[in-house]
Amino acid sequence: MFSKQIQFLLILSISTQFANGSRILMVTLAGTKSHKIPFLELGKGLSERGHNVTFINAFPTENPMSSIHEINPTNLVLYIKNFTNWDLLGPKLRGEMPVPIIDAFKFGYQVCEAFLSDRETKILMRRRIYNLIILDGAYPECAVGLAYHFRVPFIYINTVGFYTGSLSEAGNPTPYSITPYLGLPFSDNMHLLQRLINSAYHLCLSLLHSVMVRYFLHQVLKMHINPNIPNPYEISKNVSLIFQNGHFSLTYPRPFLPSVIEIACIHCRPAKSLPKDLEHFINAGNGKGFVYVSMGSSVKASNMPEELRMLFISVFRSLPYQVLWKWEMTSMNHNFQLPDNVMLSNWFPQQDLLGHPKIKAFVTHGGLLSLFETVYHGVPVVAMPVFCDHDSNVEKAIRDGYAIRLELQELTATKLLKSISAVISEPKYKHNALKRSLLLKDQMEPPITRAIFWTEYVIRHNGGYHLQSPSKDMTFIRYYLIDVIFTTIVCIYFAIYFFYGLCKLSNKLFFCNYNVKLKIN
Repeated sequence: MFSKQIQFLLILSISTQFANGSRILMVTLAGTKSHKIPFLELGKGLSERGHNVTFINAFPTENPMSSIHEINPTNLVLYIKNFTNWDLLGPKLRGEMPVPIIDAFKFGYQVCEAFLSDRETKILMRRRIYNLIILDGAYPECAVGLAYHFRVPFIYINTVGFYTGSLSEAGNPTPYSITPYLGLPFSDNMHLLQRLINSAYHLCLSLLHSVMVRYFLHQVLKMHINPNIPNPYEISKNVSLIFQNGHFSLTYPRPFLPSVIEIACIHCRPAKSLPKDLEHFINAGNGKGFVYVSMGSSVKASNMPEELRMLFISVFRSLPYQVLWKWEMTSMNHNFQLPDNVMLSNWFPQQDLLGHPKIKAFVTHGGLLSLFETVYHGVPVVAMPVFCDHDSNVEKAIRDGYAIRLELQELTATKLLKSISAVISEPKYKHNALKRSLLLKDQMEPPITRAIFWTEYVIRHNGGYHLQSPSKDMTFIRYYLIDVIFTTIVCIYFAIYFFYGLCKLSNKLFFCNYNVKLKIN
């Protein structure tokens, strides 16, 4: 018995040493910078555990972390830069789609071509060996080609909390009746018309995505990786683990398989002291506090039309609070006279501001990470969704009671002023934000600790295939028991037909015997 314990401890020691010194490759091909944040947080934690982490993305950093080796393939960087040189606010104000469907369709295979054709990518594929690959679960079909090439287990970080494509491919139930499409302002409790619209969106966009992957992206993988590479959907079914960027307190309760681990707010942290200039500005007002305004990294506030810019300035001028406004340029056009209570900057320490005791409200576009941070710090929100998952994020925030939604194309100075005043003056918004914050923080361990454990778990066991469900390999007909229902209906039909025939035969025999008796009598 004792020798078996020694043997077990020896095996555990060896596996732990292996897990604590692994080569890990992380990849996101996403078009927005915010997708980097969960990767950087996990990469930092893994490197502190002794792992060698390489991170491929399209956004070069001026001051990269010394513990993470970042690679920014030139072709990928240029493609993403050109693709995201967009004006999202203009189309939104005109009631148009900020990103046309045809552009979104092309993005999937064009970004794959830019990435795999790059010299740095080709060198990495020829010279490096990895023990694990961590991919962006938001449309991972190109990057899964690397998992096939290196023949190693892979994990997703599903950076878009309301995206369910990669979850569904892995066998997780995602019924349209309770799974709102990320681009719609629906919740998990939809009436009939909403369920019809939601199902139509899911089905149509899944069909478009399937066409793009099977007939365009797959050809790119064949060209650059291996002519015999399987369909990306088949490779993606073998994902060992999915880190879901969500939490039941922030997104919705979901029936996840054991291979799905929720890590929402993996990057959230307590506020630090502000730089002296910011602290001085906040205290320079009448002491009533401040409002923070940011449209995130993908929506350029500096692209605002003049009318909208003047509207914001007029509202901020009338507020009895200081206003910190994230603006991508160092100053506005000289035609705009900024009020004394407004400060512009192309970057603010967002979490430090949201955690500051004098913050009153957060005016935002409704990005997922921004809403995670505002809940973590318990701050009420005025949200103006622009594109992608903003609508679904904001809808959840409204239902949780800590946000007011405004439509940009219908925005007036009166509406904006009333909304900011409401979330500050009406206690319910602050109360609900603090309630959600309490629910979010009430966990056994921090999300980063959980993510590190499960990453090393996959490394120790050379994959998480024992966590997978056979549902990932089932057809639509098998999964929803359509064959069973059809067989049951056929059996019932034949049983009724047989019983009916038997009754007819019995009646016929009965009447025949009756007639014979009559004749005899």
